[in-house]
Order: sequence, then structure tokens, then C-alpha cells
Amino acid sequence: MTQPNVSPDACSAEMHTNDHATKALGMQILSTTLGHSRVSMRVRQDMLNGYGSCHGGMIFSLADTAFAHACNSGNKPTVASGCTIDYLAPSKQGDVLTAHASERSRSGRTGIYDVEVFNQHDKLVAVFRGRSYQLSGTIVSPE
Repeated sequence: MTQPNVSPDACSAEMHTNDHATKALGMQILSTTLGHSRVSMRVRQDMLNGYGSCHGGMIFSLADTAFAHACNSGNKPTVASGCTIDYLAPSKQGDVLTAHASERSRSGRTGIYDVEVFNQHDKLVAVFRGRSYQLSGTIVSPE
């Protein structure tokens, strides 16, 4: 499903260029391969909720970013059509969370992706499922 001469890394880098939200949250794109990605984020004090744990919206943003990089890895602009998340364990300030996204199904213009979010101790913190819809065009112009 990838375009000739355009790597998943190039698609990921192009997306990340103007992604100010991801940069503001300190996320790092660790890897992107066709249908998969890994993204990490350190939990900061300004990400904590009133109970002192990482706000669910921050964890959702991390999972959503991994989902975006996985479903756009084939150089086809793709957006979310719906997502769900289940929170399994709290995260505290200083934790490093890593989201692992994997394509489960892609047919026509739609896809399903699962994302697992782990802390630095490999404890599963959240599971996310995203549904995607492919738009027309490309992310990076083929050379």
C-alpha cells in the first residue's frame, strides 16, 4: 500500500514537521514501518490530573499520535473516523509511556488499528482502537 520511493519514515517525518500539539507534549516518534509505529512521551507535572496521575487526555493523545503515524505510513493521507480507549493502570510524573500501534485491517479506504500504551516497566497502561478513513492524494510527493 506504500507509494514507490516513499518510505514510512519519510511520511512520518513530514507529518511531524507541522504537528505542534505532538511537539508541545514532548512526544518522540521512535519508529515507523508500514502499518506500525512507536511513539513515546515523558509524563510531566503539567500533564497530571487532580489525583496526581497522568490525565487520560494526555494518554489518549499519545495513542492517537501512534495511530496516526501507523495509518499514514503508506503515503496515503488518512484520518480517524472513530476511536476508543480503555485505561488499565495509572501513570505518574516522570513515567515514560510508549505507544505501540499496529494495523489490524485495511480494506479500501478504511482501516482498524490497535495501540497498546506501556510504561517504562512494560506495564500495560491503556489499550486504544482506532478506525481510519483514507483521503485522496499523498503525504510526500514521490520522487
